[in-house]
Amino acid sequence: MLQAFVLVQAEPGTAARVAAALARLDGVLSAALVTGPYDVIVRAEATSVDELGKLVLRPIQHIEGVIRTMTCPILHRD
Repeated sequence: MLQAFVLVQAEPGTAARVAAALARLDGVLSAALVTGPYDVIVRAEATSVDELGKLVLRPIQHIEGVIRTMTCPILHRD
């Protein structure tokens, strides 16, 4: 399985709602509110890069309040 961190910027005042919506998506293992340049960090999992794009990334970008995402595939897990 391929895992990735997806860094999410949200519109002001929407981060908690965005995180809750993200946590309900198939393929999302966790969604955490954070401080800094990003508002939510998602840990996602899929069987391939293509599936990650279809099942996770497209739906994330369609959630109301999401401004921008950056996907960071995990190369090695302990």
